[in-house]
Amino acid sequence: MGLMLSDSMINAKVGSEVGDFGRSYYFYLGVQVRLTFQDQVFTNFRELDLEHHAFRWVDIKRFRLFWPDADDVHLLAELIGHEQYRDDCAGGGVEAGGLRQGPYWLRNLSPTAYAHIDEAGAKTLLLGWERQCGPLPAALSGRLKCEVRPLVAEATGRYRLKDLGCEVFHDWGGVHTDFHELILIDRAAGTLSLLVTADD
Repeated sequence: MGLMLSDSMINAKVGSEVGDFGRSYYFYLGVQVRLTFQDQVFTNFRELDLEHHAFRWVDIKRFRLFWPDADDVHLLAELIGHEQYRDDCAGGGVEAGGLRQGPYWLRNLSPTAYAHIDEAGAKTLLLGWERQCGPLPAALSGRLKCEVRPLVAEATGRYRLKDLGCEVFHDWGGVHTDFHELILIDRAAGTLSLLVTADD
């Protein structure tokens, strides 16, 4: 079961973060947590001969957990401190010293920016996004079923990025019509996946 987040839990955070070639270390309540980037899977609907692609894409970044017993708050904070999180999701790619993540300024993001979501809710969110322009071709649907569905079904903790409002957009944030971000923690597999679905 995923850990429910509260401001009191987040305010208990102490220490600092250091990034080092795709690896970061958080000293959080005296516990060192290590999260290492594993790989990335990117699916661009435009490359799959889809007439109504609506410029949509799915991006999955997977990380290996070296402290799988660390609670969800620690892991969310570790991810936010990781250089792979510093991605504007609009073609600019990862910037080690970047100040943006998705549509928001990085400074506005913390574990409290994420809300717990159950498996049914995550599936409904993703299916609604996938089918907004009608059913997908069998090949694309099968690819998403293989790459995305297991991450949601097997996760022991699921979190979605809240709608934080345009007040905290970065200087050109809001270019995506439909932006969804999920963090999927699988303790059995020792992995954390950052899943983004959007359009450009």
